[in-house]
Amino acid sequence: MKNNIKTLAIMTFIIPLFSLMGSCTFDEVVDPNGPSVDGVLKNASKGQLNELVVAIESTSRNGLGNETTSNGVMAREFYLFNAEPRNTGDLLGKDGLQLDNNSFYSVGSWNGNYRCIKNINLLIEAIANTDAATESEKNGYLGFAKTMMAEELIQILKSYAKARIDVADPENLGPIVDFNEGIAKARALLEEGQQHLSNAGSSFAFRLSTGFSGFDTPSTFSEFNRAWAGVAAVYDGDGNAALTALASSYMDLTGDLNIGPKHIFGLGGGDQANTVFKVPSTADKPNNGDQIVVHNTWIADAEPGDLRVAQKSALRTNPASQDGLNGTHETRLYDSDTSPIDFLRNEELILVYAEANILANNLGEAEDALNIIRNSANLPDYSGAQTTEALTTEMLKQRRYSLWAENHRMFDLRRYGLSNTLPIDRAGDQIFNTMPIPLPETY
Repeated sequence: MKNNIKTLAIMTFIIPLFSLMGSCTFDEVVDPNGPSVDGVLKNASKGQLNELVVAIESTSRNGLGNETTSNGVMAREFYLFNAEPRNTGDLLGKDGLQLDNNSFYSVGSWNGNYRCIKNINLLIEAIANTDAATESEKNGYLGFAKTMMAEELIQILKSYAKARIDVADPENLGPIVDFNEGIAKARALLEEGQQHLSNAGSSFAFRLSTGFSGFDTPSTFSEFNRAWAGVAAVYDGDGNAALTALASSYMDLTGDLNIGPKHIFGLGGGDQANTVFKVPSTADKPNNGDQIVVHNTWIADAEPGDLRVAQKSALRTNPASQDGLNGTHETRLYDSDTSPIDFLRNEELILVYAEANILANNLGEAEDALNIIRNSANLPDYSGAQTTEALTTEMLKQRRYSLWAENHRMFDLRRYGLSNTLPIDRAGDQIFNTMPIPLPETY
């Protein structure tokens, strides 16, 4: 079988590994003997195991910008105005165009996620074949690995609605499965990871980046695991299980909304920049040629006084126009190209908690959680009906504004059957809500 995943299995250890040196960068580690898969699968040293941990955290960023911008354009959150015509053509179905299963937007995210998963599988196999770590330390590595694999799998399912879940052996890949089987696998991995973390002692044998500050021991990383377990359960329609998981996470109804692990970025050799950041337009450069331009409906549909509009966007000196599309505002989501991107922050967890309570028919509790988000955005308490339908609509609205341009909207609309409510921006445009599986994976 010819496919990208098999190629990635060969490439993964050829790309540089990274070591966490300094506060917020991944610096290249040079192995004079040439890093190889065989070198870590047979009695790996603790140093080699730790390099794999770093490689996993580093490659978890791969494809993140492409995933966010491509899915955000499809969801009419914004337009991506730059020199690439497919951003305003293919992704919006211009004049009947179909999504290309061999283009940057369909292949980039898939490859990025599976490169990370390959590094995770290498770590899992290496742990099984080494005497360098104690049983407690091995549990720490495995708890980290399985949590991160579940996180990557969830991202794939959000974009593609399918995934290949058995990829440990590149010569014997499992089939591509549907969303239900994929999310079940993610939930199982999270439970396995949680069990490992509970047997991992008080500290890890490895060091995580500052993006995991406060979540870098087995017990605190377990809260990250439980947060993802809550998300996965909600995506699976299991509200009660989500509430149980969230109770052991770092979700805090009265806490800082920004708390949670983050992807970190840097501009050093071998590092990555935050590609969702765009340089703001200015009076002397009003026609910035590479910009995320806010969809006009996101501005128009906001409630008066919603602070998130001003926090995440800004009025341009000149309205932007490209390919028959236009907008008055542009992104201010990140301050620079080294700004962190959240894995999963408390604000999202409170919204997940609200959704879980709606699913579990605890409507009063759901309304209270939504009011926390509303009040944080300078909005008054919710005043609509306390029904499942009305609160679901409100929950999706708050997700739309709290999680704007963070790769949620397309998936939210798809899972609630609301994709057909998106606006058609030009005559002949179409609505897509799922990325096509890359061509090399289909034969």
